Amino acid sequence: MDRRIGAQYYTLREHIRTIEDFEETCRKVREIGYQLIQISATPLPAAAMKPIIDRYGLQVVVTHRGYEDFVHHIEEIIDYNKTLGCELCGIGMMPDAYRKSSEGITEFIAGINKAADELRKEGLYLGYHNHALEFARLDGRFIMDRLIQETNPEKVKFIVDTYWLQVGGVNPAQFISGLGERAMAIHFKDLKANTDNTTEMAEVGEGSLNWDEIIKACDRAGARWALVEQDICRRDPFESMKMSYEYLKTKGFC
Repeated sequence: MDRRIGAQYYTLREHIRTIEDFEETCRKVREIGYQLIQISATPLPAAAMKPIIDRYGLQVVVTHRGYEDFVHHIEEIIDYNKTLGCELCGIGMMPDAYRKSSEGITEFIAGINKAADELRKEGLYLGYHNHALEFARLDGRFIMDRLIQETNPEKVKFIVDTYWLQVGGVNPAQFISGLGERAMAIHFKDLKANTDNTTEMAEVGEGSLNWDEIIKACDRAGARWALVEQDICRRDPFESMKMSYEYLKTKGFC
């Protein structure tokens, strides 16, 4: 796995709404030490972002878009990712309408297989990002099992979220090992258990996940990139990103 740790810009979504803020965010992210980034949750066009990304020596390795864009605007997604120089095009979440029935799952899977076919023609991959919902059962089958078994392994990859695996009752290291090279990118996100029996998202190294085992599993699987993501921060998100980065440096990342 690439030891250049990445920054998931969804964590910094309030700071990438304008091109001026986007440049300042890139400056701060690079100053922390991050070299790889994921572009998410910004309305900015790729052509406007690309020169700034290059100026700060950053590399885009993942993007996220909604499923409907993959259905109705696949050509725009292809152009967007090619402009950014990014080969992994992620779907952030399965829409609610599809996950209520087995028939809905079947329709969703057909849609992502079709989109993946179009992306591979252009040298790109489709990546599915998990939450906990994929570990619910419908008609006796886990949704995640269907996503793995009924999609083309050469074209559909996964953006594995460690926090949501744990919330879903799944051991992150074991899941990543089992998924193998289809675990193309990993979201490093920690889960903190509190004394009042609640849990929350935390900076990497501040929670209860076993990062030594997760990192070993990523290497065994052949995962390509790891990116720090924290949907909800208990402090300034740039400070949270710095804390995670500094912890991961002690684990051999840079």
